[in-house]
Amino acid sequence: MLESEAIVSETDGLKRQVLRWIDEEQTALVDFLTRFVRAASPNPPGDTRAAADHVCAFLEARALPFAIVAPQAAMPNIVGSFDFAEAGRHLALNGHVDVYPVADPDGWQRPPFSGDVAEGRIHGRGAADMKCGTAASLIAFAYLHRLRDRMRGRVTLSAVSDEETGGRWGTGYLMDHHPEVIGDCCLNGEPGSPHVVRIGEKGPLWARFTVTGSTGHGGYPNREAGAIAAAARLIVDLEGVTRMKPATPPALRAALEQARPAMERGLGAGVVETVQAVTLNVGKISGGVKISLRPPECVFDVDIRLPIGIEKPALLAELDAILARHPNARVEELIFAPPNVSDPAGEIVGIIQDNVERLKGFRPPPAVSIGGSDARFWRYRGIPAYIYGPTPIGVGGSNEFVAIDEFLHVVRTHALTAIDYLSRGGAS
Repeated sequence: MLESEAIVSETDGLKRQVLRWIDEEQTALVDFLTRFVRAASPNPPGDTRAAADHVCAFLEARALPFAIVAPQAAMPNIVGSFDFAEAGRHLALNGHVDVYPVADPDGWQRPPFSGDVAEGRIHGRGAADMKCGTAASLIAFAYLHRLRDRMRGRVTLSAVSDEETGGRWGTGYLMDHHPEVIGDCCLNGEPGSPHVVRIGEKGPLWARFTVTGSTGHGGYPNREAGAIAAAARLIVDLEGVTRMKPATPPALRAALEQARPAMERGLGAGVVETVQAVTLNVGKISGGVKISLRPPECVFDVDIRLPIGIEKPALLAELDAILARHPNARVEELIFAPPNVSDPAGEIVGIIQDNVERLKGFRPPPAVSIGGSDARFWRYRGIPAYIYGPTPIGVGGSNEFVAIDEFLHVVRTHALTAIDYLSRGGAS
């Protein structure tokens, strides 16, 4: 038998063993995720200690190595790492434990943090975004530890507490202060549809606009001086940024067209056009003192998403031109993360596709995401980062859930992908 054939045979044996473990333990795995969802961790406000404790209990029960890194006491990050029997590649598994806040609890059919299991689904805020994917990373980490004497390389887990508000105290902090989490490649389980592999994402620029005006009695004919009316005109003018056209790289454009059916299946018609367009959302606005008075100030926050192919200076030039027409307005940048992408033909893309094809009979194409993720921190450092996760149903809205079959499929895909990636690499 050739050495390469022996490696393949050994790897297939490891993968079959992991699949047996998942089948035997799936009740416990589902129970872990349901209790994970019940450990409410909305951010803001950002107190994720209950969810982090749940993660730590999972790791402690299996005698897995980990440490707590908490630059903010209420937002602990969990980092674990171990070496296999032989030197090799270093795989980073990353996920977050914080979730979107719940804007309207009354709009939910079940309590937002119920973790109810019904109709083959796990219900609750964070079930899809992204406690399913973070659970997949944890479970893969645990199974890999069982195989540590039979594999090569190193694996590092980071379960972070500050993704939803930009990552300053989560992955961003770990990258700057604990570079051992970086590795040679990152695998992440953010939602995006099991029918695609997320290779990149748009870049958010969050900005706060402040518009001032004169105050006085609203019954007098001086409406134009009111700050809210002036802000409304500025908001309409800001829509001009959505007409900017990106210089999408030809290879990426071709990959997106190939992925169109899968992307639309998971995210709806028109998603390919959306990921290649500038979008603008006014997410928060405040102003005024009393209904009968002209408001002296209006403040609103805007989320602008840049596609790959438009750089920040071009957007800022467009904003400057708009603000020049609104002398009573000023802008403050809150967050900016450049659009980012990994190689559509990257090795892990093929590994994920091979495993999904064996498990489900289809090959998920590479795609770009509308939403952001912590994968960008790896891409900014030139490290390939790829995402494979569940369908984002109810994410950011009401009645979020994840199908149990999808959850287990994501678990299987992450575990098998990790084995393949580590097995194929020699000493680095």
